[in-house]
Amino acid sequence: MATRTLKCPKCKTHITVEGEPGEKVDLTCPSCKKKGFFTFPKDIQKFELDYGKSNRVIEVNNLSKAYGAFTAIENLTFHVKKGEVFGFLGPNGAGKTTTIKAILGLIRPSRGLVKINGFDIVHQIKQAKQHVGYLPERVAFYDNLTALQNMYFYAELKNVSKEQCMPLIEEFGLKDHANKRVGKFSKGMIQRLGMARAVLGNPQILILDEPTVGLDPRGVLDIREKIKEVNKKGVSVFISSHILSEIQEVCNRVGIINKGIIVAMDSVSSLSQQLQIKPKLSIEITNISEKIIDAVKKVKDVDKINRNGSILEIFCSAEARAKVVVVIEKAGGIVVNLQTKDPSLEEIFMKFTER
Repeated sequence: MATRTLKCPKCKTHITVEGEPGEKVDLTCPSCKKKGFFTFPKDIQKFELDYGKSNRVIEVNNLSKAYGAFTAIENLTFHVKKGEVFGFLGPNGAGKTTTIKAILGLIRPSRGLVKINGFDIVHQIKQAKQHVGYLPERVAFYDNLTALQNMYFYAELKNVSKEQCMPLIEEFGLKDHANKRVGKFSKGMIQRLGMARAVLGNPQILILDEPTVGLDPRGVLDIREKIKEVNKKGVSVFISSHILSEIQEVCNRVGIINKGIIVAMDSVSSLSQQLQIKPKLSIEITNISEKIIDAVKKVKDVDKINRNGSILEIFCSAEARAKVVVVIEKAGGIVVNLQTKDPSLEEIFMKFTER
């Protein structure tokens, strides 16, 4: 049994909740009667028992940050494993950037502990940040310097070879702009240069705050592939983003924060199972008819059916898929094409943040 202290987002009353790993607990605030829920991470007991293990490159325990009477984040506890890509999601104002600033020691937490590679970010900040690359939400450079001059400057700060700079500029599609002043760069170009700066020196940990903001589709794809590439080399990546499709493409686990509180944490597939979000079966059928649709509706575990011309979109359990195909053929339908789409991160995100 695990215990967490939460705060009501409406009246700020503290609520103590108990549950098992993976359990979803319905809550009612004793003061204002606002209803909500909290889902315990499946690995919470393992984290509490093995907190000091070396496979945690980022450790956050009961982290809180208040600005006067306003509490931006409350009792956040999670970790990032060595070699994984961890997605940190939440609506605007949920506390994502505040959490990142606390992890990096850019703001001092009101309570709690943060460690990077085993070093306390408050008392051992130099050692903690030694092997971290960071892309902030708002990327800034010296406008009067060229892209290459800016990269040289940060190479000196990081004490790494300047020979890395030009290859990184080329890698992120800025070869023709290396000797142009950054003050004339578009937002997308600045974002690309920010990613080049983040990976300068081959850091063991990358912390990326909205890495694809302002990029065109080509740029988004480049950043996604770069994240996969560095991760294959053993780099641990922490990504904060609201572009859910990008998170789903690259992340091993996700944490969802809402109103300063982590409401869910697990793999995308495990979270969809917790919420019982069923996959979508898309079937193209010749000579589709009401008889076929009625037959499909009677199949157990079919939740919803949408018709789009000759295509039926059927939301059903994995076990019901074969039965659906059988009843379609028995009702006189001929299946031309069949595709299955698993629950998306967007659906999961909306479910966990809807209250």
